[in-house]
Amino acid sequence: MKKIIVYILFIMISSDWIDARKTVIKMATLAPEGTPWYALIAKMGERWKEETKGNIRLRIYPGGIVGDERDMIRKMRIGQIHGAAISAEGLSEVNPQYTYCFIPLLFQEYEDIDFIRDQIKEDLVSGAEKNGVKVLTMVDVGWVYWFTTNTIHTPKDLKEQKIWTWAGDYKTAKLWDEAGFNPIPLAVPDIHSSLQTGLVNAMPLPPLYVAANQYFGITKNMLNMKWGILTAALVIDLKVWNRIKPKYQKVMMKVSEEIGLEYQLNNRKEEDEAVNVMKNYGLQVNNLSQKQINEWNVLVESMYPLIRGNIVEKEIFDRVIKLKEKMPSKLK
Repeated sequence: MKKIIVYILFIMISSDWIDARKTVIKMATLAPEGTPWYALIAKMGERWKEETKGNIRLRIYPGGIVGDERDMIRKMRIGQIHGAAISAEGLSEVNPQYTYCFIPLLFQEYEDIDFIRDQIKEDLVSGAEKNGVKVLTMVDVGWVYWFTTNTIHTPKDLKEQKIWTWAGDYKTAKLWDEAGFNPIPLAVPDIHSSLQTGLVNAMPLPPLYVAANQYFGITKNMLNMKWGILTAALVIDLKVWNRIKPKYQKVMMKVSEEIGLEYQLNNRKEEDEAVNVMKNYGLQVNNLSQKQINEWNVLVESMYPLIRGNIVEKEIFDRVIKLKEKMPSKLK
């Protein structure tokens, strides 16, 4: 009888030990369920579980339920969550060099984005690690366009709108204000209700995100000008990462990079489809004359002294502007 009891206890202890080895990664994202960005994270979690034989599992907190991206970074630091799928807005909290994404009208071709990112990728990743965050993969989420309730064509038109800016990003709000615009800082989960009440009526976002959240029912105008690119990454707290066995780390990195590349390629194809779908529901895409394009370029270049050192870190601003002349589109 004693042998049976000892054997049962051994089995129970062994089972507990096996369970204890399993790592559950709690990852947050602003992306709602059903969106491509959420699907990417879910697929990654499935692959992690499968290829580590269940030892690495992913639990997703979607739709901004844990707060905005800056909240996610804070909660990672105190251990409430372990990772996040965040844009350059959140990434700039762990490495200011990610602010290079905030230079308006810099990129107009995907090959230019890839070129610049390849040139600075090592510093982007290592800088984040110095601040306790491991970057699993980086992708671009899509071109950023102006979506507005009222039709706009020129900077003067935009100055008459109420512009959404990220909550907590006081520097950008200040820049817009100093340039004569009307910024309204809000958390991303508050955008929809604020559009409904008229608190904001203009926002720079990718079409896929606008379509997924059905903002286009209110912001019925899209300015056909690539204002910027939204870069994002999947990140994990370095303390959590360092507790994972190296063989599982290798699998997780491989899977993350593969799925990130797959997502990026699909996303680049699907963006135009998202615009066409929204056009079927009344979205008006407003084209610009060359004169109007020149007005926007003049505006942005006039804002460079405000952007450099305030919105974009001086070192990375200078480096990217210098690399601009070597971008593939400039060499054609």
